[in-house]
Amino acid sequence: MLHQQIDQKLSEKEAWALRRQLGIPNNKRLWVLACMDERLPVEKALGISEGDAHIFRNAGGLVTDDAIRSAMLTTQFFGTKEIIVINHTECGMMTASGDLLSEILLKRGINIDEVSIDPALPELKLSKGVFSKWIKTFTDVDEVCLKQVELLQSSPLIPQDVVVNGYIWEVETKSLRRPYQRLSQKVNTAKDMANKTTANSHHTPQAV
Repeated sequence: MLHQQIDQKLSEKEAWALRRQLGIPNNKRLWVLACMDERLPVEKALGISEGDAHIFRNAGGLVTDDAIRSAMLTTQFFGTKEIIVINHTECGMMTASGDLLSEILLKRGINIDEVSIDPALPELKLSKGVFSKWIKTFTDVDEVCLKQVELLQSSPLIPQDVVVNGYIWEVETKSLRRPYQRLSQKVNTAKDMANKTTANSHHTPQAV
């Protein structure tokens, strides 16, 4: 009956709006750590939809203090059981070193040894000389992806039964892959195929 359809829609709307109060986790009990780059379409890459995951994005898709803060909340209090890290090729965090970026900021009149890293908590300051490391640039996207997985797995703020995995989004192919597993490097060339054909011809099974 019509009133049942209306009531069902109203119940669904209430559950959506009040899911934190009602203790309803996201649909896939999933937290995603990803780079903020606009070339990385997180939902499309993972095949997920609205409501399926808590998504945290920052420069590089890196484990920072605020990433740990969010990961802790979603896994300890919001029912999340899985974490996926997505880094990507051609990342802007590989274009310069932390030292170079710090030098540029200094030339712009910013005292990087005195600046507060959290405006709401001015007492939080980095030790002198740490700012360049705090920026967290890197040179190898595959290596850094595995490192982020390791950092999340070893954090005492994240339950040990939470499953953590990492993937690379290739902006050039618009597809996911595992770290250090480039499919293009496994595809045979014509020369490879010819060599295999020749090798096989030398091992023709004999009739019995």
